Amino acid sequence: MMIDTSLVAGENETREADLKRDYETLGERLDRRGVSIDAIKEKVGAYGVAVPSWGVGTGGTRFARFPGKGEPRNIFDKLEDCGVIQQLTRATPNVSLHIPWDKADPAELKAKASSLGLGFDAMNSNTFQDQDGQALSYKFGSLSHTDADTRQQAVEHNLECIEIGKAIGSRALTIWIGDGSNFPGQTNFTRQFERYLDAAQTIYAELPEDWRLFTEHKMYEPAFYSTVVQDWGTNYMIAQELGEKAFCLVDLGHHAPNVNIEMIVARLIQFGKLGGFHFNDSKYGDDDLDTGSIDPYRLFLVFNELVDAETRQAPGFNPAHMLDQSHNVTDPIESLMVSAMEVQRAYAQALLVDRSALDGFQDSNDALMATTTLKTAFRTDVEPILATARLENGGAIDPVAAYRAAGYRQKVAEVRPEVSGAGGGIV
Repeated sequence: MMIDTSLVAGENETREADLKRDYETLGERLDRRGVSIDAIKEKVGAYGVAVPSWGVGTGGTRFARFPGKGEPRNIFDKLEDCGVIQQLTRATPNVSLHIPWDKADPAELKAKASSLGLGFDAMNSNTFQDQDGQALSYKFGSLSHTDADTRQQAVEHNLECIEIGKAIGSRALTIWIGDGSNFPGQTNFTRQFERYLDAAQTIYAELPEDWRLFTEHKMYEPAFYSTVVQDWGTNYMIAQELGEKAFCLVDLGHHAPNVNIEMIVARLIQFGKLGGFHFNDSKYGDDDLDTGSIDPYRLFLVFNELVDAETRQAPGFNPAHMLDQSHNVTDPIESLMVSAMEVQRAYAQALLVDRSALDGFQDSNDALMATTTLKTAFRTDVEPILATARLENGGAIDPVAAYRAAGYRQKVAEVRPEVSGAGGGIV
């Protein structure tokens, strides 16, 4: 363990009596609603969301980056930070790697992760920026580039990600591309999409039998006039074209303001193409803010659709869950811990929805009582459930307090050299 377990135990001891009373009180309230608090706790305790390896470093804007103290120097430092998040929250058992940022010997990656009690989630390819020594540039696209050799280079990179993933136990590949255009007339929309589909089909053909391919849509950036995979409709067409192992990944921040994301989730579930999520939050655009920091009700509404599908056992329903955030002014470890707990919170609240009552109100067109049913669940303070699940799973009742008491950031800052903030751009 990266943090002394006796410290965590000591922190828990000061809070356990109060937590027990809060849990019992909430249990009595839920019992009056016909809900078993222990059943909810068991489901929450079994839930996990993957941490992005890049999330434990400080992010940035298009203009600047302000590194924090003790930033990870490599993937092994990143895994140690991810280990702390899992140790304290017991909600983040897997890490999602980004290649080539996290490229290392697979055996060493597996050994390090195993020593920290971590596994690996989906692999992420990177054809949205040029790397040192790269033969051909992605300035004007990657999988949809007009040049066949550039497209082939991007394809081969994705195939390399699959090979690394196979060696470390991953079973999914996530593809996001920045391809598009910045001026009207710059590209032919149809031919560009045809090139993308052709390249994606080449990658899909090399997927292992038990793998899934997640394609991610993004409304804009860095292509500000048009983006090749710009919305969920295009993403759905891609998944349909590629085959049964291809699914759509929904990033909560990759939508226009006021888009009904929970309805998109419902549509993708209905047609068997929801692959999973990148959880974050957004105020204006692709902000990559901490999950639940702006619109926790929207997060709850997304989970309402997920719990609905879980409850009725929707065919093929098995979404992957991952955080994807940029931490510019906070300690990334703290933000990721809080975000993981916010995702758990939304799940717990959605489990509290009286589904029988909701179905009845919907069927009778009672709009007021239907929405009130959702609000009743959302307004329930489920913190005692989350904290008790953490405690029983060996985590911290208050992860941020335990983390700060341990002084982990200060300790790693002593051995990890400071990173320059020169240069700019989000990582």
